[in-house]
Amino acid sequence: MRIGVLSEGDTLESFVAEDFGHAPYFLIVDPETLDYQVVSNEFVGAEGAGMKVADAIIALKVDAVITGGIGPHGYEALTAAGIKVSFDEEGTAEDSIRDFMRRLERQKRFSD
Repeated sequence: MRIGVLSEGDTLESFVAEDFGHAPYFLIVDPETLDYQVVSNEFVGAEGAGMKVADAIIALKVDAVITGGIGPHGYEALTAAGIKVSFDEEGTAEDSIRDFMRRLERQKRFSD
């Protein structure tokens, strides 16, 4: 699994960004090893940044996205591409990933 975390900084200790389209970085993380790749958001100041970021995230072939906030168009684009979206997240990227994986595991147990 690959998780894209919209982040204020370029490390796992950075806080999850509150604004999907204007997050300075995307951290592409393997949640099992916590190995990650840093991608700078080239659309930070762009008009229509949310949709441009959604397209960029889709191109990175992630399975899930963690963010603080996201608009309806970005959300719809990601979910239409089969990407799980977890929003209203707070705290560090690492903590949010661990919480997301715990919730995902719980969902799997109850749906079996």
